[in-house]
Amino acid sequence: MKFVGISGSIVGSKTKIAVEYSLNLIQKRYSEVETVHLHLGDLNIEFCDGRDYRDYVGDTKYLIHQMMSADALIIGTPTFQASIPGTLKNVFDLLPEEALIDKVVGIIATAGSPKHYLMVEQQLKPILSYMKATIVQKYVFIEDKDYIKKEITNNDVLSRLNRLVEDVYDTYNSVQFMKKEFA
Repeated sequence: MKFVGISGSIVGSKTKIAVEYSLNLIQKRYSEVETVHLHLGDLNIEFCDGRDYRDYVGDTKYLIHQMMSADALIIGTPTFQASIPGTLKNVFDLLPEEALIDKVVGIIATAGSPKHYLMVEQQLKPILSYMKATIVQKYVFIEDKDYIKKEITNNDVLSRLNRLVEDVYDTYNSVQFMKKEFA
């Protein structure tokens, strides 16, 4: 079983901190799960130019392979201009339409204020749905005020991240059970 966490921006640290926290929880709780963290700031990702996803090389090929070989994803995204960052949108553009079929996806969104909480509902979830992902409906929204010195300090946020990890794991296992039962 493989869970991949994506920090969907090349700048800032808040989203990366939340995704790393979640992946660490997974490693502590579920020893059978392999985790991979893809921080877009650490990778040299090409812009999507319309070629077949199998024709990309280097970090872009690595990113595509990791996402498509994952059983579940935790996608972290900051909110830029009331939207997902262009770097994250580019990642989705690189993938084929059904790249996320049968993959369970949990979402973490960070923002400077509560005004942008609907970005996940209006932009990210429709993209994931189009790509056939199984979306964990309750996502974690984290504001700047929930961090102090690059650490999440809001206990409610930490509790919700714990719950998200459990929900992703449980949803993955439920999907696998249903596939076996109705195959």
